[in-house]
Amino acid sequence: MENEIIVQLFDRDLKKLRDEIEKYPSEESLWVRLPGTINTGGNLCQHLIGNLRTYVGLTLGNVHYVRNRDAEFAERLFTKTELIAELDKLLPIVLKSVGELSDAQLGSEYPRNVLDMFPNQTTELVLTHLLTHLSYHLGQINYHRRWISAANPDQFS
Repeated sequence: MENEIIVQLFDRDLKKLRDEIEKYPSEESLWVRLPGTINTGGNLCQHLIGNLRTYVGLTLGNVHYVRNRDAEFAERLFTKTELIAELDKLLPIVLKSVGELSDAQLGSEYPRNVLDMFPNQTTELVLTHLLTHLSYHLGQINYHRRWISAANPDQFS
């Protein structure tokens, strides 16, 4: 079944995301803007949580969630500890929501318009997009965390 592969990839990357957040040297370091960038590691993590809670948990798993996308980028919605707790809550929601999909559901039209350039959006296409979106931002968070960790960590305490 195709959903088993999608579940494995979400499981792997969400665990990597949690690990990245855990490795930040301090609470403050999550929120440092690097020169030439607009998003912090903390803001990107908040964005991924909101994105997956909305497009997987709410839309596919019927798990209640109210999203404030603008706040994901503009505010500190969570502390480092809360981000980790949110990721711990998110993982089973995503795995269950995707894991319960049948092949027919994967091939059917996704209930929301997510990708403007694709007129026919199957659930499988949207999930593939969400995986690549997660992977893209995970790489940005990894780079941000490594840069911050290589700098003087005491300056972010």
